Amino acid sequence: MQTLTYSNHALGQMKERGASKHEVEQAILKGEKVPAKKGRHAYRLNFQYNNRWAGKYYSMKQVMPIVKEEENKFVIVTVYVFYF
Repeated sequence: MQTLTYSNHALGQMKERGASKHEVEQAILKGEKVPAKKGRHAYRLNFQYNNRWAGKYYSMKQVMPIVKEEENKFVIVTVYVFYF
């Protein structure tokens, strides 16, 4: 796998939305790769969650990093997290 570089924006969004670096890495390694805007790619992976987030119980959590793929590294631009 390429070297991963996290933008400051991505790190802030991960903290705000409840995603860990491990989850982001797993999404890139094992998730579904789909096209995103500006020639980037999104990687989606669902995780068993069975926990509370923002006062509500959720059984699943989807982590979706948006990645700019460069020659020798992946730059994680932002990270979306969906709970369901």
